[in-house]
Amino acid sequence: MKRYAAELIGTFVLVFGGCGAAVLAGSHIGFAGVAFAFGFSLLVMAYAIGPISGCHINPAVTFGLLLSGKFEAKHVPGYVIAQIAGAIIASGVLLTIAQGTSAGYDPSTAGFAANGYGAHSPGGYNLTAAFVAEVVLTFFLVFTVLGATDIKAPVGFAGIPIGIVLVLIHLVGIPVTNTSVNPARSIGPAVFVGGWAVVQLWLFIVAPLIGAAIAAVLYKLVAASEPLIAVRTAESALPSQQAERPR
Repeated sequence: MKRYAAELIGTFVLVFGGCGAAVLAGSHIGFAGVAFAFGFSLLVMAYAIGPISGCHINPAVTFGLLLSGKFEAKHVPGYVIAQIAGAIIASGVLLTIAQGTSAGYDPSTAGFAANGYGAHSPGGYNLTAAFVAEVVLTFFLVFTVLGATDIKAPVGFAGIPIGIVLVLIHLVGIPVTNTSVNPARSIGPAVFVGGWAVVQLWLFIVAPLIGAAIAAVLYKLVAASEPLIAVRTAESALPSQQAERPR
């Protein structure tokens, strides 16, 4: 249960931090600021909960790790449920704060950082462009996770490249779809926006899963044949380092 709780908390932080930056401060910090908010949220959670759950905080990452053989199928339902719950709770808390001004806040008209295409894309990008962007950008994320947590990668540094690639992903993707690459992140705001956000939600579930599958297949092709290790092991300190730390 601890790993599921960690995934819920981590996804809460990611969605509240990233979407919160967009909803509450987007007009001040711009797309770049929002991109860094998402990247920093993932980076800090990689170190906070990585040794507990592996810090997937994204059903697409969980799916990619499953296909690569680095994650057990029995834990997938619990991880995905926890991730979606964390995203919905974070969105609910964020909406409560956003509605705290005298002007109020209507998520259905303001957008509430929901992902969309066509008329609901920040740059007016169509369905095809949005789908391709989400597949490619999710591929970037999952491929980086697989490489950064490889047995040959430097121990304890996985969170840094994963956080940085999420910044890159958002710098590219925000104008297209508001950037999902994470079905849970998309489901959270969509629950409160309703209408168009729910209708278009399918793309932000299907495309990230396809991108994750492509990443898993291609990483197996290019990676050397080495013993597999779990992500949470790769994100933990070495036993000798742990022994040096007081409880």
